[in-house]
Amino acid sequence: MTAKPGDRIIVESERVGKAPREGEILEVIASAAGTRYRVRWDDGHETTFWPHAGSATTVPAGARRPA
Repeated sequence: MTAKPGDRIIVESERVGKAPREGEILEVIASAAGTRYRVRWDDGHETTFWPHAGSATTVPAGARRPA
């Protein structure tokens, strides 16, 4: 997954019936251990998110979200 600040990130829920979590990527943090993202979630909280294979989708800034 390649993303940059300003892109949106969508994380699918692990629970059936729970809506996906969405937010804006504020910072890309690259290290030898992998890439993680500082994200401002739509609920206003900020966290550092370390995606796992298949756990998240990114949408470039200004692009339409997948349906």
